[in-house]
Amino acid sequence: MVQGRGAGRRIASILLRAVVTLVMVATLNFILFRVIPGDPASLLLGGARTSVTAEQIEAQRQNWGLDRPLFPDQVVDYLSATLRGDLGFSFKFRGRHVADLILERLPATIVLVGLAQLIAILCGVMLGVYAGWRRGGAVDHIATGASLALYSTPSFWLGMILVVIFSTSLGWLPGYGAYSPGVSTGSLDSLLDYLRHLALPVTGVALGLIGQYVVVARAAMSEVVTEDYMVTARAKGLTNGQMLMRHAFRNAMLPVVTLITLNLGYVVAGAITVEAVFAWPGIGGLTVEALNARDYPVLQGVFLLLGGSIVIANLVADFAYGLLDPRIR
Repeated sequence: MVQGRGAGRRIASILLRAVVTLVMVATLNFILFRVIPGDPASLLLGGARTSVTAEQIEAQRQNWGLDRPLFPDQVVDYLSATLRGDLGFSFKFRGRHVADLILERLPATIVLVGLAQLIAILCGVMLGVYAGWRRGGAVDHIATGASLALYSTPSFWLGMILVVIFSTSLGWLPGYGAYSPGVSTGSLDSLLDYLRHLALPVTGVALGLIGQYVVVARAAMSEVVTEDYMVTARAKGLTNGQMLMRHAFRNAMLPVVTLITLNLGYVVAGAITVEAVFAWPGIGGLTVEALNARDYPVLQGVFLLLGGSIVIANLVADFAYGLLDPRIR
């Protein structure tokens, strides 16, 4: 009974911290774009073909509530609108809701990041665990050296190398966009064309993540195999496979789970540079377009998405800890 109440308090504490952090992220996001030089009203009227008078700018400020006090009026309005899913209107894509633009581009980023994460977790964790279990062997030396090189290489540079080799030089795969011109959507040819365009961006993101997972998984496994309970397990007559699966693997997964869950949040931001290299029509492409057009509402919405994804990733990590390590419960 006491254990159940303790687990309930822990869950409530985790959820409360997540909610408070999300509110702080949203508030900081609001403040950040209010201290940037420039008047939103002037930007809204920037596309006017005739000269804009001071009276027109002031009328625009009143129309959008920009003449009201920043604290607390505008902050409260922004937070309440954000809770309703209203992220404002885009300057560049006039008449379009920011939330609609983000939801339109988000699936492409999720596909890219999801496939890259899956490949990196399967390859990186298994290779790192094996290298840590067989320390000093040929696989350990090769995997560690290659992983450190990949870990220290920027993902956008990896992307450019892939384009030069496999698209420009060899011509095996396309290096730009999501579809080839003239391909009809909804057909098998369009799906195959989409996968061909997806191959290089996924490889660019996955290679950088594999390096991280191999390094962390190898270090965790190398530490676990020296623990006293591993010596005791060997003395009991357990085979290498039993020791690995029953004792070593689960304990070595704690830092790896942390990296996986945090990467689920951070890799969305990291994929922005890769998407820019390959002109992939996801959140990264939307961010670059908004930066070039000084579209602050879209940038504000994207940054809120990135901040929220990191908070949610930390929330998942906290719950995963409780499942893997009973002491935390």
